[in-house]
Amino acid sequence: MDLTEERLDSREIFRGHIVTLTVDQVRLPNGGQAVREVARHPDGVAVLALDEAGRAVLVTQYRYPLGRTLLEIPAGKLDGGEEPRAGALRELEEEAGVRPDELTELGAVYVSPGFCDEKIHLYLARGLHQTASHPDEDEFLSVSRMPFDRLVELVLSGQVEDGKTVAAVLKAKLILDK
Repeated sequence: MDLTEERLDSREIFRGHIVTLTVDQVRLPNGGQAVREVARHPDGVAVLALDEAGRAVLVTQYRYPLGRTLLEIPAGKLDGGEEPRAGALRELEEEAGVRPDELTELGAVYVSPGFCDEKIHLYLARGLHQTASHPDEDEFLSVSRMPFDRLVELVLSGQVEDGKTVAAVLKAKLILDK
């Protein structure tokens, strides 16, 4: 069964620094029509960095849309044309002040495919070396380290709610337990 929806028309209603919003008219698989609101967003990267003691490097950031802070792994959007691996290394150093010897791909996830096209490439970093962090001018965060097993517990109990962090932690747990 072909489930493809064909775009018939697209109208841009907002273009910001990070996101572009469109309202699209589509033809449904049954021939009917529907409206789709789409947020276009650059792809991103997220890195679960584990130090020699088995601790995860984490950042706590205030997330304005939620009105509170979240515990997350270092992450950010890719710069235009930037390869995911290079972006992961850049974001890890910018936010957490560490550079890894080893960077393993954990795959990618779509953030919220019902309305947004953003894909986040996930990585596991090991063999960490401390450098200086240099977050973006409008980025304020607190860096901490937590035993990986404790982070897994927080993910499983629902206390870590950030999707990219949950996905990276669970993927890494399966890989590391092999």
